[in-house]
Amino acid sequence: MVDSSHKRQRIINCVAQLPYKIQLGDTNDEWKIIPATGSSSLYSSIEYLNSEEKSKDYEQHVLGWTGEIARESMPSRVLNSRNRDKDENGEKGKTDLHAEDEREKEEDPLYLTGGQIDGITKDLRKHGKDSDHYNVDNVHPVWLLRRDQKRWRGFAENVLWPTFHYILKFSSDSGERENLSWYDYVRFNEAYAMKIGEIYEKGDIIWIHDYYLLLLPQLLRMKFNDQDLTIAYFHHSPWPSNEYFRVLPRRKQILDGLMGADRVSFQNEGFARHFVSSCKRLLDSTSRTSKNKLGMVQYEISAYGGDIVVDSLPIGINRVKLLGDAFTKNIDQKVLAIKDAFQGKKIIVGRDRLDSVRGVIQKLRAFETLLSMYPEWRDQVVLIQVSVPSMKGGTGQLIRLEQQVNELVTSINTQYGSLNFSPVHHYYMRIPKDVYLSLLRVADLCVIASVRDGTNTTALEYVTVKSHMSNYNCYGNPLILSEFSGTSTILKDAMIINPWDSVAVAKSINKALNLSREEKKTLEDKIWPQVPTIQEWTNQFLSTLDDIVDKAHSTTDRKVTPALNRPALLKHYREAKRRLFLFDYDGTLTPIVRDPAAAIPSARLISILQKLASDPCNQIWIISGRDQAFLNKWLGTRLPQLGLSAEHGCFYKDVDNEDWVNLTEKFDMSWQEKVGNTMEEFTRKTPGSFIEKKKVALTWHYRRADPELGEFYASELKKELDKLCTDYDLDVMEGKANIEVRPKFVNKGEIVKRLVWHHHGRRQDMLNTKREELAISEMPDFTLCLGDDFTDEDMFGQLNSIEAVWNKQYSDEVNQWGGFGFYPCTVGSASKKTVAKAHLTDPQQVLDTLGLLVGDVSLFQSAGTVDLDSRGHVKHSDSSIRSEQASARYAMKRQHSYKN
Repeated sequence: MVDSSHKRQRIINCVAQLPYKIQLGDTNDEWKIIPATGSSSLYSSIEYLNSEEKSKDYEQHVLGWTGEIARESMPSRVLNSRNRDKDENGEKGKTDLHAEDEREKEEDPLYLTGGQIDGITKDLRKHGKDSDHYNVDNVHPVWLLRRDQKRWRGFAENVLWPTFHYILKFSSDSGERENLSWYDYVRFNEAYAMKIGEIYEKGDIIWIHDYYLLLLPQLLRMKFNDQDLTIAYFHHSPWPSNEYFRVLPRRKQILDGLMGADRVSFQNEGFARHFVSSCKRLLDSTSRTSKNKLGMVQYEISAYGGDIVVDSLPIGINRVKLLGDAFTKNIDQKVLAIKDAFQGKKIIVGRDRLDSVRGVIQKLRAFETLLSMYPEWRDQVVLIQVSVPSMKGGTGQLIRLEQQVNELVTSINTQYGSLNFSPVHHYYMRIPKDVYLSLLRVADLCVIASVRDGTNTTALEYVTVKSHMSNYNCYGNPLILSEFSGTSTILKDAMIINPWDSVAVAKSINKALNLSREEKKTLEDKIWPQVPTIQEWTNQFLSTLDDIVDKAHSTTDRKVTPALNRPALLKHYREAKRRLFLFDYDGTLTPIVRDPAAAIPSARLISILQKLASDPCNQIWIISGRDQAFLNKWLGTRLPQLGLSAEHGCFYKDVDNEDWVNLTEKFDMSWQEKVGNTMEEFTRKTPGSFIEKKKVALTWHYRRADPELGEFYASELKKELDKLCTDYDLDVMEGKANIEVRPKFVNKGEIVKRLVWHHHGRRQDMLNTKREELAISEMPDFTLCLGDDFTDEDMFGQLNSIEAVWNKQYSDEVNQWGGFGFYPCTVGSASKKTVAKAHLTDPQQVLDTLGLLVGDVSLFQSAGTVDLDSRGHVKHSDSSIRSEQASARYAMKRQHSYKN
């Protein structure tokens, strides 16, 4: 019994799929719930947290997708439509929506009423307490009902999974299919965020599992905006080196998704190291190493104002339950039956999913080499290979792989078998658990030849079963394990092999089969204690997470800057009437380049700015460190509707005006000669550096210099300039590979203040520093400010200050979101400190964000807080309304057909 007076820690465990499968009957009012297969270790951990022992301290809520729902009468009817709807809040192609309506008339679209969904949910929770199912209480299903249900797996399994396993795949359709699958991947994660929002309570631990949910941590940071939010992520698959990971087109968005977590864990230290490397190279984050209380190496990544702990903790198995299940009278009978079938022969066992990374081909080739090299084993050894069909079955690659396996099995049996004996028994099927356990017990040797995997639970289960004494002299029979399996870092005393070297593997098999009983026992005594248990894994993960969270929450200056919530931004944009856009140029609207003169605006940028400027509600200002000539040439002459500010606020040109105004004309400029001479001296010392002389500011650039030399002399130059500028009212500003000197009284923040405290849409007079007396309804009600540099912090700080003033002055006039529409957003490096409220990773995301506002980009191009219905449509959208209408028609049609 749980002590009701004891405050239990709530855990929301987010899994890619609940441990059940739902089968509908002939009507939607009938259904059957059966246990799902796979992810046995993860489900065992969930079950352990629900045990009497752990439920005293933890209240667990399990949240996951229902998986594909089939008809009991037609189990194969997990329908996969080639056509995809594309037009929903920003996506293209309205004709496809009508095509979908037509398809939904033709086939069973799996429409369920709210009552039916509630009924299935109640049954899922009830089944969680049944002895034949996983003991999972407090189940919260994520409903995404579509005919083509496999769409929700598409990006994860066809793009992420191959890359994580070092398989490069190239799209033949210009990426269109990948784009659509990415939109579904975003929706999938958004559906989880929405569901978590329904049950989350302050203080909950949110524990997220595996690559289907890589965007979810950052989504939750956007949604809750709670600095004390606790999010942990465990990656069950391998994580590739940066050389492979960086081929993903959306690599930064994926990494950025995980930057929302407090902790990111992997199966081994190598995977964790790869992840940290990708974060440093792609997000420009920083890291340091330390050890946790278990003595294990961990990394601390500093990103967007927070510290993310990255570590490794290999998952385990439920040893007690496994041994209890494996040694029963029923299993004993099956063991004897298998021994009788292969009397006098050594039995090698393998069970692998049949895909390109499990090494079934390599194992068969090594076995063929064994029979060729060691003729004495012919007719004396049998390989029983169980190849479990992949969840991604039916693809051309898997069909070819199955053909290869069958051809190889036939070749071996033809060459080395006889009418009475086949050396290879290959079973392409998912075998019952009792048969699997009997194979583990009867095996003289288990061979795992994976060419890449995270943790191989078959290896752990085999070693565990062989640790138990029985009547069949099977104790300690050896394990051959691939060095490319993550488990090789756990079972370090197994017989480690390179599966690509058939000769070496054949020699290892021969050696293993010739081990004496004493040698087997010695090997088992070493390897058995290395098998982690699921109980240890769960307890260690949660205890070390407590330490991480306590340390993070005790840090006084911790301020995590979440990603910009673009769907929320779009909603506010559409509601606003007086919109102000404030953009830096270099590193924000265009990427940073080695030659500043080469940073010209792209055609896409010009197109988006034109569309934004064409809306009379919008006023757009480019506030840059560039000089007047550059801004005029590339933006002013092409888009006169833009307001321009040059040299960090020293000059400005109003909207639809050709004249520039110098805000520093009365300032003493004699300082330029002394500063220029100092910069000249350092230019001579630093090959590749140069001075940019603007009308007011002087900038020393070292982008083209040797990086280390440039950084050294930049530091020395700043020291000299700081001394020199004490006699003048000057700022020495450090930018990206540059140092700029300019008058203190003009900066980007001052320009922003004057633009915001101004009657929206009227001419600017910035020489008049007196603040206007204005009503809130006369000033901007939506302000998006984007910048990447240290100098842009002046803009962000100014907006925050204005908001603080408005909160007091106009406290009763806040908008429906509880604010005044200020969106200060930093762009680029994850390592820089910022006062901005949100971040974007690079100029590409800036263009995607602005493209979303003008209707050029899908709502699902980037993740954000979106309310979805049970079919994955945005609630109250045209698609959602059409779906509801089609559901009603479908229900009436079914009712009519039953009456007849």
